[in-house]
Amino acid sequence: MQMTNRYSEYKDSGIEWVGQIPKHWIVKPLFSITKLTSVSECEDKELLSVYLDKGVIKFSDVNEKRTNATSEDLSKYQLVMPGNLVLNNQQAWRGSVGVSKFEGIVSPAYIVLELSNEIDPIYANYIFRDSSMVSFYLISSKGVGTIQRNLYWPQLKRAIIAIPPLPEQTAIAAFLDRKTALIDKAIAIKQKQIELLKERRQILIQRAVTRGLNPNAKMKDSGVEWIGEIPEGWEVKKLRYLATSFPSNIDKHSKPNEKKVRLCNYTDVYKNDYITDDMELMIATASAEQIAKYTLLEGDIVITKDSETASDIAVPTYIKEKLTNVVCGYHLAIIRTYQKSYSKYLFHALKTKLFNAQFEVCSNGITRVGLGNSDLKNGYFLFPTEFEQIKISEFIEDGTSKIATAISLKEQDIEKIKEYKATLINEVVTGKVKVC
Repeated sequence: MQMTNRYSEYKDSGIEWVGQIPKHWIVKPLFSITKLTSVSECEDKELLSVYLDKGVIKFSDVNEKRTNATSEDLSKYQLVMPGNLVLNNQQAWRGSVGVSKFEGIVSPAYIVLELSNEIDPIYANYIFRDSSMVSFYLISSKGVGTIQRNLYWPQLKRAIIAIPPLPEQTAIAAFLDRKTALIDKAIAIKQKQIELLKERRQILIQRAVTRGLNPNAKMKDSGVEWIGEIPEGWEVKKLRYLATSFPSNIDKHSKPNEKKVRLCNYTDVYKNDYITDDMELMIATASAEQIAKYTLLEGDIVITKDSETASDIAVPTYIKEKLTNVVCGYHLAIIRTYQKSYSKYLFHALKTKLFNAQFEVCSNGITRVGLGNSDLKNGYFLFPTEFEQIKISEFIEDGTSKIATAISLKEQDIEKIKEYKATLINEVVTGKVKVC
């Protein structure tokens, strides 16, 4: 923070994690400026949710993978009015709180509070999401570890809040709105640059796996409409002639009569291009027969076989080195090529929408979609010469490595900007700097 403008006089707030506050600010317990509400039987209202980086948003605007399902019975969901403070009771310790701009309903497990007229709703959205308050949510939550920590009203209501006079709250909120809008714009620019880099990576991979590295190569009709022309000397083959494939049946449960294994799960595959031996993998158990069949070998490709949406089917990862006691988990399938040099090329081909989309089309299901092993084996792929397979893989790895480095630098920039934003908000809402 480069801002040095401070208030003329300070006093001890009595709040350990806040420290000193401007002398004219007042300190109040949360229960004196809020009221717990619990209005249900409003299932006709729009469904809302509370997210870590977004606060209260419309559920229909959620565009990421969800790990939990919404109840079909909404009769016990709670009414939220504009200006209400909403806390996800299981994730408040991480910062999943916010003041709602919308009228709607939220989970009956959430905490919904009506703010008094002593506090500006926009200012409240900053102070209750600030790290100084999140610290209180953490120490007041009950639970073990970081999987689930529940926050309850009897503990929450004792939170001590340092607040300035109402006109000052409004001025602070307006200042932070202006500043954070500029910061968010800078983040959006960086994110757009990352998306362009990812598009460039996709183009590089798809061009290499479908056209090879010789721009002057003579082309021929592939015989498959959606593939189009391919270089002469290349073949189109079904996966069954290129590799063996088999889905895993190893779940996450540990059984006393089985051996301990390191389990490669769906998220490990979905989030990583490569599985390496130094990764932290879940410990589970498997039978001797399962270990013999599903142990992952160097050069294996693992794909997502089941998912919530068809677009997430056949997402691949590559086993780039020898692993120690790692087996393939449920909802995944192993692809093991007959020709070892082909495995990297096939992995890169699966990373492209051109080849991946054929499995999206044939996957089926209602709440979850799945890819049958027969459909997987009947998938079409290109088969260049062995020399070209190796050279194409080397070209892709070199090119994508440079792009990955550029993406990583952009992501680091975004994290630094977010840290600045969080520090700015904290310094302002705790009175460490004066902005009005």
